[in-house]
Amino acid sequence: MYRIAGTVIKGDQYGRKLGFPTINLEIDNKIELEQGVYSGIVIMAGKEYRAGIVIGPKINEKNKVEAHLIGYNGNAYGQDVLLEVEKFLREYKSFDTEEELINQIKKDIESCK
Repeated sequence: MYRIAGTVIKGDQYGRKLGFPTINLEIDNKIELEQGVYSGIVIMAGKEYRAGIVIGPKINEKNKVEAHLIGYNGNAYGQDVLLEVEKFLREYKSFDTEEELINQIKKDIESCK
């Protein structure tokens, strides 16, 4: 298991637009994981949430780490969180349409439950 600690910051809110809000993390350390989508657990405010975790392509430029917390719909800005990355699901990739991306996200979330 790989752990990533960070503070939730405001992102571009694209996940929210698609119907899958994410927390975006500001992190201090370099991440030694391959870009991609992972399943795992997010620990925030003493609670655990199953999560889909994305390690994006700009990881060491903008610390591009984000996670969709399954079953969470609150305001997490400013919260300190710990991500426990468990399993690699797929490579990071771009999609031609938002519909394709949404369909893939649904599959990813099912794999995380």
